[in-house]
Amino acid sequence: MNTIRTLTLVLAVPTLALAVSMSACEKKAETPASQSRTSDGHTHKDGDGHDHEDGHDHGPRTELGSQQAAGLTIVAAREGGVTPGSEATFDIVVTGVARPAAVRVWVGAQDGKGSVKGKAEAEGDGWHAHAEVPKPLPAGSKLWVEVETPTGEKHVVGFDLKF
Repeated sequence: MNTIRTLTLVLAVPTLALAVSMSACEKKAETPASQSRTSDGHTHKDGDGHDHEDGHDHGPRTELGSQQAAGLTIVAAREGGVTPGSEATFDIVVTGVARPAAVRVWVGAQDGKGSVKGKAEAEGDGWHAHAEVPKPLPAGSKLWVEVETPTGEKHVVGFDLKF
């Protein structure tokens, strides 16, 4: 009889403590971070795929030029450098169409082999993208931008990285 009572207490006390602690704490889901404008002029949610601290810019801006495709004008700029095996940052502006359904970017060869395509995030009147730079970087590599129109058409243009 004494063994059963001891066993009951040994099991009941931790179970009761666990039940009380779980019901006593009503943790609410965190509110999503609000949009913030950083000193480098782009807007994004804090921690939203960005691995830099607040107030840290991506580096000097280099205009990569303008390309035409099926009535679209695509303008690209690089923020900071391009280092194989790291991430590069780009700003893209697309005109000549209602807001594109998607803008995707990659660095490397046009066929994308050895590269990772990334989807740019809408930001103001343009798009902001972080792209992985392959290591090794293939000869003749470019920034490739694929614009998907609202009707589903895809157009690809390439930009010299201007090292």
